[in-house]
Amino acid sequence: MSFAHAAWLAICWAATFANAQPTSNRAAASVFLPTSVAEAFNRAQVPSDSVAVLVKEVGAREVLLAQNIERSMNPASVMKLVTTYAGLELLGPTYTWKTDVLITGAPDALRGGTLHGDLILRGSGDPKLTVERLWLLLKHLRERGLRSIEGDLVLDKSFFGAVDVDPAKFDGETSRAYNVGPDALLVNFKTIRFQFAPSVDERSVAISSDVKPAQLSIVNRTRLIDGPCGDWRERIKLDVQQATPIDIRVVFSGNYPRSCGEGAWNVSLLDHARFVGGVFANLWSEVGGVWKGAVKLAPTPADAKLIASTESAPLSEMVRDINKFSNNVMARQLLLTISAEIDKQPATVTGSSEIVKAWLARKGISAPELVMENGSGLSRIERISASTLSRLLDEAFRSTVMPEFISSMSLIGLDGTFRRRARSDVVAGTAHLKSGTLNDVRAIAGYMLANDGKRYSLVMIVNHPNAIFTQSAQDFLLQWIYARVPMAVGPQVPGAPQTLQ
Repeated sequence: MSFAHAAWLAICWAATFANAQPTSNRAAASVFLPTSVAEAFNRAQVPSDSVAVLVKEVGAREVLLAQNIERSMNPASVMKLVTTYAGLELLGPTYTWKTDVLITGAPDALRGGTLHGDLILRGSGDPKLTVERLWLLLKHLRERGLRSIEGDLVLDKSFFGAVDVDPAKFDGETSRAYNVGPDALLVNFKTIRFQFAPSVDERSVAISSDVKPAQLSIVNRTRLIDGPCGDWRERIKLDVQQATPIDIRVVFSGNYPRSCGEGAWNVSLLDHARFVGGVFANLWSEVGGVWKGAVKLAPTPADAKLIASTESAPLSEMVRDINKFSNNVMARQLLLTISAEIDKQPATVTGSSEIVKAWLARKGISAPELVMENGSGLSRIERISASTLSRLLDEAFRSTVMPEFISSMSLIGLDGTFRRRARSDVVAGTAHLKSGTLNDVRAIAGYMLANDGKRYSLVMIVNHPNAIFTQSAQDFLLQWIYARVPMAVGPQVPGAPQTLQ
């Protein structure tokens, strides 16, 4: 970094410190960041107006650190904290999703193990309808005597309204699992998990999948090689070919290092309807069923008969997957479920967003800057301020759903997206945090139990092209909060902003 650029950054930090104002309902806060944090931002060449920081003791009015706290910023996946807390309170921690199986036809449509009508799968937005649960549901139908389906497979997705999802608008990576859009009948996150491993005789690469839609075939042209593992997926080419108007072929080629052992690659290849239909056809055949019909999208007829259901785990468990592992599509499913349940009509993002804003307002949290495009943070336009996030963390700590909410976040150094952070640091195991990462965004928010026995809430959001270089600033902030040593003004460098140790 040149001297001129360093001086410019110092002036930026100083100007922001001089102009920063605490929120109206809090006591005056320090506008000086700890020396280690400020220096980390300087090294990353991130100016102060690109950073929002707010640290305070949970429940206290006094704010320890405040920087750009009212600024509207992109929080990336930290937005999931808003979605999950709202879901826990508005739907309740014991809320569950049901997926129903119904049949159509005359009263005697089911005779001798054959259904002379259509089989309907009716979804309610279950975020985690895995292939294992669907297999068990179909096995249950076979054990009850159903063998052959003469009609069609009807998919009822009317629980959700029209949802505009185009991964190409975000980053063009249409096959990436993180880009899967919401669906009222989401199965297995609409992804196929391809498993790579050396064959038993260690002469070739074995490729298998956790689910195999009937219209999908796998062609394995990979070679097993010696050498370091590294980023093995960079050495494998995935080519998706349309073999017929219905069937697709996935061709894998390249080299797979023997030292990698077992590796996994999650891929989204089909639209929701074709994926569900293909998975159903394969699983129904596996359990000994027969079906030659087509896949249709339609609401459930009024005279359809319910014959079986599968129920999800409670929301208190779902939020752990959403926050600990930052699952985008599960967060989107939850946000839409809020308006579907409360408005009792097909869900929309706009409806759910308005419900969340009204819920925040009832808590006394005015959030005019809040923008929820999908509730997952996988967005270029979602916005929130550090002040709103901090107040939400305070409210959550006083809430009856506090245990479920806090335990849904990653425990630093131990699990979730923070399992590899600070493993050997004194802060390991002391903080429940949610991270947010996009190309120009780095954010963290959550709670820390500090060395003084008090619990603190923290928010740090960086919106800047150099945000990728600011992890050390996060780490230094966590160390400073944990230590809670008396703050003293450090030695000043001419022309540099005043900082606190």
